[in-house]
Amino acid sequence: MLNKQKNTSNCTKTNRLALFCDMRFFLEISYDGSKYHGWQYQPNAISIQETIENALGNLLGAKTPIVGSGRTDAGVHAYSQIAHFNAQKIDKEKLKVQLNSYLPREIAIHNIHLVTKEAHARFDAISRTYAYHMHLNKNPFKVGTSHYLRTSLDLSSIKAACTVLLKCTNFKAMSKVNTDVKHFNCQILKAEWKEVDGGYIFLIQSNRFLRGMVRALVGTLLEVGTEKMSLDRFSEVLAVKERAHAGVSVPASGLFLLKVEYSKDIYIN
Repeated sequence: MLNKQKNTSNCTKTNRLALFCDMRFFLEISYDGSKYHGWQYQPNAISIQETIENALGNLLGAKTPIVGSGRTDAGVHAYSQIAHFNAQKIDKEKLKVQLNSYLPREIAIHNIHLVTKEAHARFDAISRTYAYHMHLNKNPFKVGTSHYLRTSLDLSSIKAACTVLLKCTNFKAMSKVNTDVKHFNCQILKAEWKEVDGGYIFLIQSNRFLRGMVRALVGTLLEVGTEKMSLDRFSEVLAVKERAHAGVSVPASGLFLLKVEYSKDIYIN
């Protein structure tokens, strides 16, 4: 167990060699969210955030809050979630090994990075990329990590709809109704629907995402791909900005937070 020295607000010249001010670190995390009630701490349910905070607190000997790059809903997974925490000087590799030994098998720490003291996992993120996995043939080994489709899709229509997404700036039609955001503007940087062996993957990169946005988008694009919604109607749904006109949200099980990008300037090592 790593011992944490008593906190201090300032490091003076006389005690600098003996005492380290709090530093900021980024955790690079992957997790299977199937058994958790999302990323964010909840008073009556187990979350990814709470599980990692408990592990850090026990290993560092003090309560250690973490701040994630964003929320993922219950059942959503992550290949690479980022969260920051403050601590005094640590052995990053040793702490990574200790955390991976302490945490349940559904959660893994891949890297711990020292960053600038002002770096913020959420507010400094330049973009986030999500992937939604779908499979066409019933497969018990994909339950919980991929959405089962019972029909093939018209990819040409879906790809045309993805081009429309790149031109859209307001995604109120794809946001959960009860949300406290100040605006619904997002800049979509990439929207690709790929055919893979036995199914499809939808990749989307944006400067920000609204609550439930990716799952609503996939559900609406599936309507385009099954000819339940025309391309013109898809454009109208985005323009009307009413969630009720869009498609049904697909299950959380196929959704993965793939990558969060930051400026290289915030990394120290």
